[in-house]
Amino acid sequence: MDGQRAGQRELRETQLGRILIYGLGRSGRGVARFLAAEGLQADWLDARPGPEDTALVADLGFGPGDLSRPYSTVVAAPGVPIDHPDLLALAARGAEILGEVALAARLRPNLPMIGITGTAGKGSTTVLVAHLLRVCGLAALEGGNIDPPLLDVVDRAEVAVVELSSFQLERVPGLRLPVAVITNLGIDHLDRHRTEAAYHAAKLNITAGQTADDVLIVPAGLQVQTRAKALAFSPDSLALADGRLILPTAHLPEGIHPANAAAALLAAEAMLLYLGRPVRPDLLAAALRSAQPVSGRFETVARLGNVRFIEDSIATRTLAVEAALLRATPPIAWLVGGRDKGADLVPLRAAAEGRVVRVIAFGEDGEKMARELGLPSETVAGEGGDEVLMNAARAGLAALQHTGGTVLLAPIGTSFDLFKDYRARGESFKQAARALTTQTAQPAEAQA
Repeated sequence: MDGQRAGQRELRETQLGRILIYGLGRSGRGVARFLAAEGLQADWLDARPGPEDTALVADLGFGPGDLSRPYSTVVAAPGVPIDHPDLLALAARGAEILGEVALAARLRPNLPMIGITGTAGKGSTTVLVAHLLRVCGLAALEGGNIDPPLLDVVDRAEVAVVELSSFQLERVPGLRLPVAVITNLGIDHLDRHRTEAAYHAAKLNITAGQTADDVLIVPAGLQVQTRAKALAFSPDSLALADGRLILPTAHLPEGIHPANAAAALLAAEAMLLYLGRPVRPDLLAAALRSAQPVSGRFETVARLGNVRFIEDSIATRTLAVEAALLRATPPIAWLVGGRDKGADLVPLRAAAEGRVVRVIAFGEDGEKMARELGLPSETVAGEGGDEVLMNAARAGLAALQHTGGTVLLAPIGTSFDLFKDYRARGESFKQAARALTTQTAQPAEAQA
């Protein structure tokens, strides 16, 4: 056995040569752990490593890198732009630039992977596909852009279900996916990709390595150039590829978007067929009925009478916010705020028409975005993010006190003005909504 491991390590060393991990963080730490488990050495570079980063690489015995060294393989973190000067210089000297997904595919070529991308819904669809496959008896694990990193699950998964961002898809040379999903294509990350065409080109790398034996799942009406067999899904029909209906959309659990469910169903079926496993409509229907929404994605976090509080803090893309507005039960008090990322507000005005009764603006650019939306609005403030969202939740509840409806956090703006990330913002809103509903539900004498 020791001889076999040594042989495998020598093969990996031949495949990858001298390795540099460029950028640590969540993805880079996953790469470091994986390479160490393979018995491989690597250098690392990060402009601002955190304490967790430096502790890990020190524990693994990985030393700081030097751009003058002759690296064969550079595994770059998704957050590092593809045209970063250091990466361009390394590539000019012969280094191959990879991401964690390409590394996983190269070193685990026999692991079946489903790749899922899109402007909105890719995370929820990823979790749902893995759930469907587990109910059908496969040891499916999700990873990639969603926690955990892909390389943390490749040795425990029978099938890897991989959420892929446009950043990750910029560096996937040679990636071939037997099953790939595009949930939708909108506009996002123009600060990184600069143009809509470049952003879409990165997304479409998901199918670049596919062949006629592979399957690409796309929304009905989206035309994509691909060599794969294209299957279209619709939010109106939870059906298999041959048209067999599995479940009425009305039977989906609260918080599961029909479009995500329809795409996930086709992806699970395609992977089962790829592996030669039976497709059981009864199991797939049961899996859809038992699916749970991903925390922080259109999640009902509190109720008070006929008012529901929905947390969708991750909704900063036009498509995601539009979907939230159309799914929420009107009338809606819509919480809008954070740091403006240049989202297209025109479709949101149309989606809000006749559904939103008041916009509650908060944070750095909330008031500006509310003005651009041109809807009845008020602005709230506070000392720190938690107080701001408590005041926003309170204002939303007040706007619906006579009618009922939905207090919806679908903020459009990023979270970085008041919080470290969208999760922290969502958790703050969740705590505010629960505290507010508990206080309001108490009898008057108990509050005195």
